[in-house]
Amino acid sequence: MCLAIPGKIVKIDGNSALVDFDGIQQDVIIALVLNPEVGKYVIVHAGYAIEQMDEKEAIEAIEQWKEIANDQSLDLSDML
Repeated sequence: MCLAIPGKIVKIDGNSALVDFDGIQQDVIIALVLNPEVGKYVIVHAGYAIEQMDEKEAIEAIEQWKEIANDQSLDLSDML
C-alpha cells in the first residue's frame, strides 16, 4: 500500500525542503516537483514530494489523515 500525505513547504534548500505536516516537520526531496515554492502544499511519498496541490484540498486531506490516525489510536507522526 502506498501512502502520500500532504504537507506545506516551510524552507527550500536546493533539491530538498523542510515540509510541515500539521506541526511535524521533515526534510523532503523536492526534485520531482516543478517550481516548488515556500508556502505551497505538496504530496509526499517515501520522503519525496511528488506533486503540488491546492491549499484547500491539502487542508481537507490533512484533516482526513488525522481522523484516520485517531480512529486507529495513532499519531499523525506514526504515518509519516
